[in-house]
Amino acid sequence: MTQPFSVDESVRPDAFRASLLKWYAANRRCLPWRAHRDPYAVWVSEVLLQQTRVDQAESYFHRFLTAFPSLFALSEARQSEVLKICEGMGYYARARNLHQAAKVVRERYQGVVPDRLEDLLSLPGVGPYTARAILSIAFGLKHAVVDGNVKRVLSRVFNLDGEIGSGDHEKALWNLAESLVDSGDPGGYNQALMDFGSLVCRPGKPKCPECPLQSVCLARKAGKENILPRKKVKPQRPHYDVSAGIIMGDDHVLITKRFPQGLLGGLWEFPGGKKEASDESMEACLTREIDEELAIRIRVGPLFMKVRHAYTHFRITLHAFLCRHTGGEPQTIGCADYRWVEVSEIRDYPFPKADRKILETLETVNPFRMMP
Repeated sequence: MTQPFSVDESVRPDAFRASLLKWYAANRRCLPWRAHRDPYAVWVSEVLLQQTRVDQAESYFHRFLTAFPSLFALSEARQSEVLKICEGMGYYARARNLHQAAKVVRERYQGVVPDRLEDLLSLPGVGPYTARAILSIAFGLKHAVVDGNVKRVLSRVFNLDGEIGSGDHEKALWNLAESLVDSGDPGGYNQALMDFGSLVCRPGKPKCPECPLQSVCLARKAGKENILPRKKVKPQRPHYDVSAGIIMGDDHVLITKRFPQGLLGGLWEFPGGKKEASDESMEACLTREIDEELAIRIRVGPLFMKVRHAYTHFRITLHAFLCRHTGGEPQTIGCADYRWVEVSEIRDYPFPKADRKILETLETVNPFRMMP
């Protein structure tokens, strides 16, 4: 059970903030979005940073703002354009939600990012953390943020011995964070806390010897700095074998578009699907999937390549086969759309990371000569 938090006299809020901000002034990371106070740019950065490393988010931030320099530009873009800019980043629901939210802001708020918590929370894909980050960083409003870095710092400094993700522990962390946020510069304080968690109070091996809070850190005093915060034990991710067909007809290759919602929604792919217990082989799996998805006949040729890829909750091995279209006109039964395209044109479409690996190899060979 989570113990209730209390601010020990040795960890006075004002001293905690002062030490943190002093460290931040000397060690803050130079990140491109920190040059912006524009709420739209701050919002974009927070979306890109979800489930993505800072170094990777930096390049996407530049790409995104170059392509969509304003909320109006984003709201007027096609979803495929937004997904193409975010190609390879993963977690594509956030890009779809940001695109949809931009349209809502244009229509409901005349294109001005709202500065009220309840208004931001009403937008697609905007949760408590993102809303409070925008309000504190872009508008200077007193709101705490609680991400993985913040949870780690507060759990250690204040010795909150509970399991991350449990209701009591999450409530304690949010209450503590709200009580500590700096009213003078909430955005700077929140960013200081996140930088500190990333650079000093790290997961696994915190840099305690160089930590300005080591003398007041209650977890360190209790010898639990390498234990806290306690994480939930994650179940082993299941593995699936998945087929994909590089289906050739004349001098074109068939690609299909996934339905708008769900995993990888709106992206294009080489058609196929997961192997079922009834499938005798991966070739049989592919033949069945193509019939169910497109109602066409194919001849499955040699294995082109295998791609191993991990998602949040499962892993796959993608078996890509060279195939010939032998009959039937494609039907959009199990997909949103399809195209017959030249290999050189496939890069114009947004693809998931695993399929992009197939495409990269496909561009180095002539698949039409490889198919017997």
